[in-house]
Amino acid sequence: MIEKPKGKGLFAWALYDWANSSYFVIIQTFIFAAYFTKAIAENVEIGTAQWGNMISIAGLVIAIGAPVFGAIADQAGRRKPWIAAFTVLCVIACGLLWYAEPGVDSLWFALGMGFMATVGAEFAFIFYSAMLPDLVPADKLGRWSGWGWGMGYAGGLACLLVALVAFIQTDGLWLGLDAEAAEPVRATFILTAIWYALFSLPLFFRTPDNPSLNKKVVESVRFGFAQLIISIKEVKKFKNIVKFLFARMFYNDAVVTIFAMGGVYAAGTFDMDEEQILMFGIGLNVTAGLGAFGFAWLDDKSGSKFTINASILGLLIPLVALIVVKDVTWFIVWGLILGIFVGPIQAASRSFMARLSPPDLTNQMFGLLALSGKVTSFIGPFLVGLLTVQFGSQRFGMAAILVLLLIGLLLMFTVKEHEAPGIEVNPEQI
Repeated sequence: MIEKPKGKGLFAWALYDWANSSYFVIIQTFIFAAYFTKAIAENVEIGTAQWGNMISIAGLVIAIGAPVFGAIADQAGRRKPWIAAFTVLCVIACGLLWYAEPGVDSLWFALGMGFMATVGAEFAFIFYSAMLPDLVPADKLGRWSGWGWGMGYAGGLACLLVALVAFIQTDGLWLGLDAEAAEPVRATFILTAIWYALFSLPLFFRTPDNPSLNKKVVESVRFGFAQLIISIKEVKKFKNIVKFLFARMFYNDAVVTIFAMGGVYAAGTFDMDEEQILMFGIGLNVTAGLGAFGFAWLDDKSGSKFTINASILGLLIPLVALIVVKDVTWFIVWGLILGIFVGPIQAASRSFMARLSPPDLTNQMFGLLALSGKVTSFIGPFLVGLLTVQFGSQRFGMAAILVLLLIGLLLMFTVKEHEAPGIEVNPEQI
């Protein structure tokens, strides 16, 4: 175990949320996703399906790899090398999206780079989140998880503002960019790469990591696989964690689908252009950040389960409104209200897993947390894409998200809020 850091070490940890959010707001949600469907794909409906399929495939890769990598990391000890490797992957992929020029000729390149960026950002975030229970005491898990998510939304807001002021509103004229070739929009992808790389550095320099267990790579892999198999065999000892993970499969899939398809929905149904989507994204990050900060204390006081359930209920009403409203102004209003509950549900899920995880299996459990969010992640985007094409309307597609939220809420009522027992991991058992 590491000594609990204070001040700058914890702030540097939370700042990684600020860095990582640049990918999610610029690439996955507000700018590139809309640019892909409107400027690269054959049409909005086909582009919606293609984008959703790419997110689904990336989710399956993450679902399969996360528990395995987590188990290996538990045997190796250190987490920063994993975070660094996947951060670099995402940064490079985001930067290369500059070459995704308008037109169908860029289709497969754009999808390929989007896939790599998604995998890199998601895997890096798994190991980053797994650091939490080693950095703060149990009675402060909720607030630091919430503050981290709040930092993420603040970082997303700041990145969107820079993209808006420096590139979108000015058409990048100060850099001599060609608006006809969508260069001002494409420049935001380079901004994302620089932003992510720059603000991730404090984590590596100021936040302490678990010590290395001095195992060779081959040995760590072998023991990691053994550990994972033993955990599967002993799954009955993690019955409550399994219930939680099963519930999260559904409600998190709904939240991820909202973000993955939100920009596409705004562009296709309400004909919002890049600047309007960007302004909406700024407002959404403000309300989501306020929600994450505000609910952080509730998590520590009333429990992570209570916070999760309250957030799901808080998402349902504005989501129904977003599906049925036809005026763009009301779309924005209800979208901002929905944002208030997005941050808390994500932050509370992280702190809940931190509380439930056995100390010697933290990476593996956070890998399973990622699996629970990805193993069914193809369902949400796939259903949205399928129903959109089938009925010729994105509204029908987005309605699938309601069902996922309701299932997740019902399953959460079966989860108990207590710590899980540990198990003795002895690879020689295999």
